[in-house]
Amino acid sequence: MITMAISFRNNVAANYASQLYVTLIGIAVLPQYVAYMGAEAFGLVGFFTMLQMWFQLLDMGMTPTLARETARFRGGAIDANSLRRLLRSLEGIFCAIGLVGAGILIINSHTVAGSWLNVQKLPLEEVDHALMLMALIVALRWISGLYRGAIGAFERQVWLGGFNVVIASIRFILVIPFFVYVGTSPTEFFLFQFGVAIVELGVLVIKTYRLLPPLSGKAGITWEWAPVRTVLGFAVSVALTNWVWVLLTQTDKLVLSKYLPLTDYGYFTLGVLVASAVTLVAGPISVALVPRLTRLVAAGNDSGVVDLYRNATQMVAVIAVPAALVLALFSEQVLWVWTGNAELSRQAAPVLRLYAIGNCVLAIGSFPYYLQVAKGDLKLHLLGSLVFLLLLIPGLLWATLRYGATGAGYAWIAANTLYFFMWVPLVHRRFLRGLHLDWMTRDVGAIAVTGLAGAAALQWWISWPHSRMSVAAIIIVSGLFLLALTAAGSSWARDLVGLKKHSQLAG
Repeated sequence: MITMAISFRNNVAANYASQLYVTLIGIAVLPQYVAYMGAEAFGLVGFFTMLQMWFQLLDMGMTPTLARETARFRGGAIDANSLRRLLRSLEGIFCAIGLVGAGILIINSHTVAGSWLNVQKLPLEEVDHALMLMALIVALRWISGLYRGAIGAFERQVWLGGFNVVIASIRFILVIPFFVYVGTSPTEFFLFQFGVAIVELGVLVIKTYRLLPPLSGKAGITWEWAPVRTVLGFAVSVALTNWVWVLLTQTDKLVLSKYLPLTDYGYFTLGVLVASAVTLVAGPISVALVPRLTRLVAAGNDSGVVDLYRNATQMVAVIAVPAALVLALFSEQVLWVWTGNAELSRQAAPVLRLYAIGNCVLAIGSFPYYLQVAKGDLKLHLLGSLVFLLLLIPGLLWATLRYGATGAGYAWIAANTLYFFMWVPLVHRRFLRGLHLDWMTRDVGAIAVTGLAGAAALQWWISWPHSRMSVAAIIIVSGLFLLALTAAGSSWARDLVGLKKHSQLAG
């Protein structure tokens, strides 16, 4: 049990280190992208990011299914041959869907460039070529996700984190000298990213096959539908859930890509990308959490499930709450320190403020979904998601069309808040009866209240100087202050500090 706990902590630490690096380096270079490419061309980068999310509709729940079956293999529930057959079947499906999806996007690239995107200065031929390259990159990265899911389920997060750091460094940093010595047009930018996507997929394929267990017997593995049929029920549940998720989280971005000028869409993208740092707090933990929860469920260790679930919730809340508060309270200052561009900061600040708050609620409210994946029962999650989809999409469309990016931000907050307070209690009652009150008050509420109290004090106390360095120092100190307060409100963090002190005294 001690070895499992250490392994889990190592995986979480590796995930956090890599995600923190990838997030920070990605955010740090965005002003350089705008400076080299221009705001309108950067709008294409935002459209590309949104396109990747919509492509997830084609996943059909296959990646989470492979990850879950890999975790079940490690728990002794299935044999090596079954896992290999499932992977081979999913590979064939992924390659076929990726090829068709990319082909459709390429065929319609001219229509999208001329009729959907609100292009003002860029040549349409340039935008058309960029869209074709986007289609290929999106397909390659989507296929890469299948192998990432398998590697994560093998609990090789340390290796995966290091690989993600390398790929991010190539994708985000090496493109700067590419801008200097090759060119800064959208076509040249996406051509570089296409080469990186090829390398990324190749390495992930090799690593996955090295982790796979050896075949028992001499028979080879060929493509067949039967392995997919055995997990189809779970896959369809996950697929429907993912479809609902994409519709809820990407409808505003799709609508705004049509109605906003591409330059304004670039500003919107900037605010949303910075706000995404809050949800990425939960990403590293969920990658390590779901396989471990699945193993504990398979082993019938109910107390272990509850302890891990509550501790992981607090872990995310301790970091997500202060991160969201800093971005929401000091949105314009954060953007100004980061970019040095007062106009860009003013344009993107309202979007950053609203999406940071909504993303914080989302990061914490996602835990019941992780629990249902581990249990292998997504019926309740699917039902709740469909209900909220039917209620919220009309409101989201109305707010986005009427109030633009700001309306989309308020709709985002409303959607996540309603789900958190109305549906999460039902999930807990179904799967962990008697937990919800303690989870809301001790694991979430205590942390949120201490963070909000600290934020109110900062709002009253801070007077902003004129120097960017001084403003940056105030933001950093404020963030650390809020982090200390949320940690003080967490029983998990207090116990962790107590254990370290006891260990030091014992040493």
